[in-house]
Amino acid sequence: MTLSPSDIAQWQTWVGRTESRTEMLDREALRRFAAAIGEPLDVEAVQPSLAHWAFFLPVAAADQIGPDGHPRRGGFLPPISLPRRMFAAAEMQFHAPLMLDWEATRTSTVLDIAHKSGRSGELVLVKVGHSVVQADRERVSEVQTIVYRDTGAPTPAIVPATVDAGSDDVNWAPNSVDLFRFSAVTFNSHRIHYDLPYATGEEGYPGLVIHGPFTAARVFGHARRGGRSPARFAFRAVAPAFAGQPVLLREDEAGRCRAIRCDGSDAMVADIGY
Repeated sequence: MTLSPSDIAQWQTWVGRTESRTEMLDREALRRFAAAIGEPLDVEAVQPSLAHWAFFLPVAAADQIGPDGHPRRGGFLPPISLPRRMFAAAEMQFHAPLMLDWEATRTSTVLDIAHKSGRSGELVLVKVGHSVVQADRERVSEVQTIVYRDTGAPTPAIVPATVDAGSDDVNWAPNSVDLFRFSAVTFNSHRIHYDLPYATGEEGYPGLVIHGPFTAARVFGHARRGGRSPARFAFRAVAPAFAGQPVLLREDEAGRCRAIRCDGSDAMVADIGY
């Protein structure tokens, strides 16, 4: 697909748009999120990794869902015509803990829309900033990068290789039930995570795709082990990982973690500030 300059210019008029949502930060919603990512259910004692992702979930009416399971294009985000979209990266800072069963407001702003073209085809990168404020204090700030791309060639199956695990590495192998539970608690209806015929036949993946945010939450949890409290977390999705195949969570050095696929390739890299 070749994008026209007029379309790109029109989408870029979305830069600067904002929206705000206010909701109660329900402890039971957070408990379900903790269960889905495999962390302790006593959220009153210790909140789960990336707890703010349990709230301010996208809500679209049934007749506003597109064929891929995502909400139809348009509205707060521009109606970019490239068929594939993914949550590619984020950088967040944690300023203060969330207060459960209190109202909070998240304000979102479209920060940038960039068009790129290369060997992989046309890409549009949309950066969105989020700020969660509660009791007149900013609790979390985050900048997300969403990538829109053309259909492209099918993704080849992963061929497992020998990946030596270190003493502090964690082996994680989510199955289809784990992916369904994460989709449910984040109200993510993208079909690549639960509809195998769609994932393989329509989007050309060799299996069900592990959510990027699911992997990010597990990487963040690995960075928290031993009671550490990261103040900053930035991740970048590098390659897709699939249900039923192990992912190795590794901290190479203080402040740098990776999720490594069973073929030895990085699925995600992250930088952490303590």
